[in-house]
Amino acid sequence: MKKHILLLVSFCLSLPMLAQQAQVASPNGQLRVNVYNDGGHAEYEVVYQGITVLERSQIGFCTNIGDFAGNLQMTDAHEKPVSKHYQMDRVKASDIRYEANQLDVEFENSDHHCMMVTFCVSDNDIAFRYSIPRPEKDNPKCMNILSEETSFKVPVSAKSFICPQIHPMAGWERTKPSYEEDYKADEPVNVKSRFGHGYTFPCLFRIPQPVAAEKGKGKKRAQTAEWKEKNIWLLISETGVSSKYCASHLSDYQTDKGYQIAFPMEGENNGVGSAFAAVSLPGETPWRTITVGETLKPIVETTIAYDVVEPLYEPSQEYKPGRYTWSWLIWQDKSINYEDQVKFIDLASAMNIEFCLVDNWWDTQIGRERMAELSRYAQSKGVKLMLWYNSNGYSNDAPQGPRDCMNSAIAREREMKWLKSIGVVGIKVDFFGSDKQETMRLYEDILSDANRYGLQVVFHGCTIPRGWERMYPNYVSSEAALASENVFFTEQHAKSEGFELTMHPFSRNALGAFDWGGVIMNRYLSKDNKSRHPRHTSDVFEMATGITNQTFVQCIAMQPNNLEELPQFEMDFIRQLPTTWDETCFIDGFPTKYVVLARRHGNDWYVAGLNGTDVPITLTLDLPMFAGQTVKFYTDEPKKDGEIVPSSALKTLKVDKKGKAKITMQPMGGLILVK
Repeated sequence: MKKHILLLVSFCLSLPMLAQQAQVASPNGQLRVNVYNDGGHAEYEVVYQGITVLERSQIGFCTNIGDFAGNLQMTDAHEKPVSKHYQMDRVKASDIRYEANQLDVEFENSDHHCMMVTFCVSDNDIAFRYSIPRPEKDNPKCMNILSEETSFKVPVSAKSFICPQIHPMAGWERTKPSYEEDYKADEPVNVKSRFGHGYTFPCLFRIPQPVAAEKGKGKKRAQTAEWKEKNIWLLISETGVSSKYCASHLSDYQTDKGYQIAFPMEGENNGVGSAFAAVSLPGETPWRTITVGETLKPIVETTIAYDVVEPLYEPSQEYKPGRYTWSWLIWQDKSINYEDQVKFIDLASAMNIEFCLVDNWWDTQIGRERMAELSRYAQSKGVKLMLWYNSNGYSNDAPQGPRDCMNSAIAREREMKWLKSIGVVGIKVDFFGSDKQETMRLYEDILSDANRYGLQVVFHGCTIPRGWERMYPNYVSSEAALASENVFFTEQHAKSEGFELTMHPFSRNALGAFDWGGVIMNRYLSKDNKSRHPRHTSDVFEMATGITNQTFVQCIAMQPNNLEELPQFEMDFIRQLPTTWDETCFIDGFPTKYVVLARRHGNDWYVAGLNGTDVPITLTLDLPMFAGQTVKFYTDEPKKDGEIVPSSALKTLKVDKKGKAKITMQPMGGLILVK
C-alpha cells in the first residue's frame, strides 16, 4: 500500500490544529479528489481536467455516540488500485470492467472514535462512503446516524436538471413522496425547490465553460448550437442502499455548503420508522456517487451504480427478460376482468410478447380461482402472468387490492407460495411513499422472499433503485418518475412526454432500470382510439422509447385494436424488440430536448433517437458501428396540415465510410436505425 497523506504545518498560531491533506487521482489522471482536514472539519473537492467542479464540500455525520463532523484529526490515508470484472444481464451493458484508485482516509474525533472515508476514483466516476469501526471506548455495538454533513458544493454558475422532493403523506390517497414530481430543466442552482424539501436523486448539473469567440460575422448558428456549448456535466446520486440504511436526497442549495445530504422526513410512511439511520457496528454507509464528463457520454454510459456493490444473494433460478402487455394504461380499472385479460394475453401471444401484467383489483374483479384459470390459459398461449399488489398495511390510504399481502413475512410467504403454484412469474408492487430505513427493509424483504419462489419484481409508486439490479438478482425495475399513466390522465402530460423522455436517459435511467410503462401505440388515449385527448408523439418516437428506456422487462402498451391498425413494419419491429443490452453508446443529445443512443444486443446494433421539441432537428450522427453500410431507417415524414404528429415510414439509409449520417427528426418524432 502507498501512504498518501500530507501534513501541512500552518504557522498561523490562531489555528487550533494542523491543516492536513490527502489526494487520489483516476487511472488516467484526469479526475482528482483532494481531501482536507482544515480546522477540525473534513472536506473534499473534485477537480476534472484542471477545473474545480465541486468546490470544498463537507464530510462527516452526527450520531448518538459522538460527533464525527467537527474537531477531527486526519490520522492516516492509504491508496490502492481497484480492478473488477463482472457480468450482468439486466442493465445497459453485459460485460463490465471497473478500474479505479481507492483512497482510505481515517479521521479521529475528540472522543478518539474513528471513521474511515473511502473514495474510489475511476476515469469519470467517484464513489465514496463512510466506514465506522466499533469504538473501544464504552464498546457500543450499534449507533444512530442522526444526520450527515456530507455536501456537494456545485459552483453557483452551474445549471440544474432536478426533481423536487414533496411533503410526506401528500398527493393522491397520501401516497407520496414517490419520486413523481415535475423536473425543472436548466435552472440556477440557488433557486428554492418547489416544496422546500430539496431534490430527489439522481441530480444532473451542467457547469458552463468559457469558449473562444466564433470567428467571422453573420454566421448562422446551427439550431442545436446552444445545446452544444462547452460544459462540464455532473450526475450526483447514491448506490448500495439496503435494509441497513435509509435512502437520502439533497437539500436546497446553500451558499456556504451547496447541496447537503438530507434524510427522510419524520412524517413519511405514516410516521412509522425512524427518520435517521441505525447502523450495526462495525458498519458502513451507502456509496454517494459523482459522475463527471466534458460531454454527456460518461453520464449516459456510467455503470458506477453497480461497480461498487455486490450481489446480496444468489438467484434461485435463471430469470427471463422480455416484454409485457398491460390493459390498465388505457382500458383502466374496468379492464381487470377475465374476458379483457384474455384479450391482452391473446395480444401478447400474437406479438410474441412474453408476459402479461394484470393490474389492481384482480383479487375482487377476477378472483383467485379464476386467476389460476387465467394463468393456465396464458401458459397455453406461451405467455406468463405478472400480478399487481398494493404494498400497504398502514403506510398510506391507497385502496386498491390486493392489500396486506406484501407488508408482512407471513402474508408474503402464503401469497408467494400460491403465485408459484399457479405459474405466475412476476409481481408489480405499488405505493411505498418513503425513503426511511423501515421502507428500505420492506423493499429488501419483498425481493428476498420473491426470489425463493422464482418471482421477478417491479416497483411502482416508489423510490429510485440504488444498485439493486446487481444487489438483488430478481429485481427488474422501478417507476420513480412521472410515468406513462400521466400521459393518459391529462393532455398536458401527453404534450410533455417528449420533455420527460429526453430527460430520463441523462438522469433517472442513467442510474437504474426504468419502468416508464409503455411503448404507447394508440393514437388517442382511449379504448375506442377515437375519443379523449391524442398522443402527441409519433409512432417512431414511441417505438424508439423501447430502446432509449432501459429495463430488463419492457412494457409494450399496445391495445388489441392495434393489430388491425398499425403498419406491418411497425408490428414486425415490436415483435423482435430486445430488452437486454451488451453495450450502450451515447451518440448525441441534450436533456429535455433530444437524445440519440446506440445499444448493442449480441451482434446487432440499434440506434434510437427522440426529438422532444416542437421543431425539426437535423443532426450529423457519428455511427462507426454502421460505417459503409446500408441500414433500415424508421423515420417520420414531415407533418402535413391537419396531422397531430407526423406519419411513420420505413426507409433505408446509407452511412458513409467514415460512419457519418445526416438525419432529421421531426417534431415530437424519432428515429431507429438497425441493420
